[in-house]
Amino acid sequence: MENTHVLRGLATINFYATDHAAAKKWYSEFLGVEPYFNVPGYTEFRIGDYQHELGIIDSSYAPEGYSTKPSGAIAHWHVDDLTTTLTQLIAMGAKEYLPITDHSQGKGTFVTASVVDPFGNVLGLMTNVHYLEILNQKNS
Repeated sequence: MENTHVLRGLATINFYATDHAAAKKWYSEFLGVEPYFNVPGYTEFRIGDYQHELGIIDSSYAPEGYSTKPSGAIAHWHVDDLTTTLTQLIAMGAKEYLPITDHSQGKGTFVTASVVDPFGNVLGLMTNVHYLEILNQKNS
């Protein structure tokens, strides 16, 4: 079957950090895995059900005009326990950006939250039944 979708899936989400070594250590601790790829100024983790990539880039490589303030799109990563994950991130030094918000009229099927990591990046979290449905279809 030929793929007709322009956007086929997340290849890599990149975060910048002024202290690349500290960010690498922080994300290794949070994710519970070491990066699979390292070069000076760039680290990459493969994570999740689809082995998506999270890259950490030394902010000296950021494009001109890059802001260190939280802004832009928020990529949400599915988590099984939103409250526990949010609590863990805050305990590790992240700051709540957007609180836990149910977007499903109280059904709990589409719930999000986000934090700003200690390096200024917005990390989105969500529980989403649609993600689990696709995952179950893939595994069937």
